[in-house]
Amino acid sequence: MKSVTLKDVARAAGVSYATVSRALSGSSQIGSDTRERIIKLCDEMGYTTNYVARSMVMKKTDLIGLVVPSIDNEFMSQLAHYAEMSARTHGYNIMLCNSGPDLKQEKTVVKLLLGRKVDGILIVPQSPKTYENIQAYTDQVPTVFLSENLRDQPQSYVSVDNSLGTFLGMEYLYSLGHRDILYFGRRHSTTHQLRAEGYIRACQEMGLKQRFFNSEYSRSSIENGYQMAKELFSQPIDYTAIFASTDSNALGLLKAADELHIAIPERLSLIGFDNIPATALPRIDLTTIEQPMRAMAVQAVDMLLDKIERGTQGYVHQIMTPSLVKRGTCRSLQ
Repeated sequence: MKSVTLKDVARAAGVSYATVSRALSGSSQIGSDTRERIIKLCDEMGYTTNYVARSMVMKKTDLIGLVVPSIDNEFMSQLAHYAEMSARTHGYNIMLCNSGPDLKQEKTVVKLLLGRKVDGILIVPQSPKTYENIQAYTDQVPTVFLSENLRDQPQSYVSVDNSLGTFLGMEYLYSLGHRDILYFGRRHSTTHQLRAEGYIRACQEMGLKQRFFNSEYSRSSIENGYQMAKELFSQPIDYTAIFASTDSNALGLLKAADELHIAIPERLSLIGFDNIPATALPRIDLTTIEQPMRAMAVQAVDMLLDKIERGTQGYVHQIMTPSLVKRGTCRSLQ
């Protein structure tokens, strides 16, 4: 099969190669009627720009790599959506890569993006080891980390104040009269360590006993939350509320509670973290902590483009403020 070239279009249009090239580049040297005729002919013939050749000339691909651990995670897919929309408004396209739970695969996809000569990379890291694992590659290309707090690492990132988010949720449960609150989730990443720290700080300041039910799973998902909840509910329920470290875990817990006829919020109050779209569905109506996903993605893209287009050096740590979204899974004990 033979691809359509500019010479093919020029021949069909009865004009020179240079005229077609100028028409497609928007040159003022070409009249509007000629430009429209050539563009229409390109569409009819199926001509597509050779971006590989163009990038070799321009030394720029207008591509941004986006690496996420799991695209089937609703929070990750929302971040990817907002990042793509933001990048597109600036004339860039997104090349999305799924790194999975394997550090080797994460490094592989970053190497792939460098081989594709992307202008920059946005990455949602899968573990605290990610930064060191790929540092040799991210040093070669403008990079911004998204959704993970790298604490004091000398790399740009955009995250939410995870510790504050958990503290806000605990304050709300406390205001409703809850004094026995269980923390349900994992602590494998810095993000989840910070969320757990917020829970610990709240317990200390409010005089509450710390109660953890930790996950051995390396990632949050509805299924993992469901399996964890079945194990949790096999033991006596001597607490009145649960703070789930993610909405995905909370949704899995809701499923298990429904199967076991544990009424929420009548028997147990429940709060999640992220505010993914599914939590607002009428039969779910989950109280949660909202991460400003759109603002985070837009800010990360802006930071990356600042590095790409202006050559900005150094790094920025942008930590955004979460908010409490009150819905129907928490009840007052007062």
